[in-house]
Amino acid sequence: MTPEALAPRLRHLGFPTRPGRTAAIRQLVLQAPAPVIARMLGYNDDHTTRIAEEAGGPWSRYAPHGHSW
Repeated sequence: MTPEALAPRLRHLGFPTRPGRTAAIRQLVLQAPAPVIARMLGYNDDHTTRIAEEAGGPWSRYAPHGHSW
């Protein structure tokens, strides 16, 4: 079952889906840089970066581009 099919069913039963999704992303951005999580989930970097800043995670100042090793 896809998320698009599951979310309406859960909402119909009274389960809020957005807070759970945000909480899951918040936990992920505490473990890895927000841009990496965004690319894994197919989200915009801005969305996960904002969640990371709100969570105050260790990756909140991660520079996603321009690394020259």
